[in-house]
Amino acid sequence: MIPMRRATVNLLLATLAILGACDRKPAPPKAPPEAQVGFIIVKHQSVVLATELPGRTEAFLTADVRPQVNGVVTRRIFTEGGDVRLGQQLYQIDPATYKAAYDTAMATLQYDRAALATARAKTARYKPLAAAQAVSRQDYDDAVAVSGEAVANIATAMASIEQANINLAYTKVMAPIAGRIGRSSVTPGALVTANQTTSLATITQLDPIYVDVTESATTLLRLKQELAAGQLQRSGPDQAKVTLLLEDGSPYGAPGILQFSEVTVDQGTGTVALRAIFPNHDHMLLPGLYVRAELHEGTNDNAILVPQQGVSRNSHGDATVMLVGPSNKAVLRIVQTTRAIGTNWLVTGGLAVGDKVITDGLQQLRPGMAVQATAALDENSAGPAK
Repeated sequence: MIPMRRATVNLLLATLAILGACDRKPAPPKAPPEAQVGFIIVKHQSVVLATELPGRTEAFLTADVRPQVNGVVTRRIFTEGGDVRLGQQLYQIDPATYKAAYDTAMATLQYDRAALATARAKTARYKPLAAAQAVSRQDYDDAVAVSGEAVANIATAMASIEQANINLAYTKVMAPIAGRIGRSSVTPGALVTANQTTSLATITQLDPIYVDVTESATTLLRLKQELAAGQLQRSGPDQAKVTLLLEDGSPYGAPGILQFSEVTVDQGTGTVALRAIFPNHDHMLLPGLYVRAELHEGTNDNAILVPQQGVSRNSHGDATVMLVGPSNKAVLRIVQTTRAIGTNWLVTGGLAVGDKVITDGLQQLRPGMAVQATAALDENSAGPAK
């Protein structure tokens, strides 16, 4: 009987416990914790805009040295790879035949001058005799004609002398420009011909030097529109500043200027050719060198920069940012970006001055979530566009 009473008591206690539990109300759910985020405040900044373009260096002047007369090269009068002056003699071609032609032309001139003197004396004698009818009019006219022929012969002889003198001067092959000369394609004893296709040597002027680059026509059109709207300011009157990065990534010491842009667009690539000119006093830049030119387009005094870690893309490819909205709730905003400037994006639409853009703590953040926001380090800086 005792065990049965104990079982009954236990059953009654269990029943009372279940009934008590049914009477208690469930505890309310706990509020989700606030996300810890960092933000920057949007503000206008002055930003220098630049575009990095690949290009090649081109010589300022290049001249192929070719002979202008036929003959055998007797001397080479320069050091290969050295600098030459304008008008410096480079080669000597055997002048013997051209000296003989010059001497012949000089002798012909002396002969013609003597003939002219004889003809003029005869004409002077016949003139009074013809007036007195002591000689026939025909003889006098013949004497005058002979004098005229002698004058013409002298003019021909002088032209021959000039031509012979030019050919004689061409036996000394001179430098047509100043610059650095390359290797010689001939040695003393070689036979050369006038205006041959193979050059004797090539002279290149290296200071200053050109840098040729290409830019998309779309970018060029955008720049013109921004300039017309007053959004950009030129670095100088009618000249944009250009800096240079060498093939190893190091900066070139001296800045250059944009000299011109092509007047037509390449239909195949949609690009426009640009040419900049740089000083090259130490001849560090050589023709054909691959470089990267930074074209300084102008200055945007009302730019908005947002750190790149604060910008993401949605499924449509639109750029988006998260803002600290009213009541400290996260708000998603679609923005328009154009280019990267250092570690920032240049934003052209979707943000206003004073907006709080979240840059830290975005990993688990969703729109509408409560945030506990603190100001992050503002790393926005105006730098060259890449």
